[in-house]
Amino acid sequence: MKIRVLFTGKTVDPWIKEGVAEYAGRIRHYVPFELIELRDDDQILKSLRSTDHLVLLDERGGTFSSLDWARNLEQKAAHLPKDLVFVIGGPYGFPPAVQARCQERLSLSRMTFSHQLVRLVFLEQLYRALTIIRGEPYHHE
Repeated sequence: MKIRVLFTGKTVDPWIKEGVAEYAGRIRHYVPFELIELRDDDQILKSLRSTDHLVLLDERGGTFSSLDWARNLEQKAAHLPKDLVFVIGGPYGFPPAVQARCQERLSLSRMTFSHQLVRLVFLEQLYRALTIIRGEPYHHE
């Protein structure tokens, strides 16, 4: 299984850019991984294959503890015959056509974060889940 993370718009803040690059590099040690910056929301559907399993990062999505998120990701890796694609939208959410195409919605928190900060937080949580799956000491309970 390959994981792709799509996001719309540019990451402007240098410290967020550095953090995103750091965690993207760490994730690549565990799974085939792509981080794809899109110009706008119109490119989301054009970037998908018909076999992709699409998960939108959406404040109305389901939430997990870090351990439950790792278990969920591990289960997907074992059972999904397709790529797992996460999409981080812009500040105004997702167009109806993208919402209709998704199989799941995931929320990082009931709080609202800037769309740029979500990129960094999500990649850190993805990395954390991968270390939990491998039994590595990054996560502490």
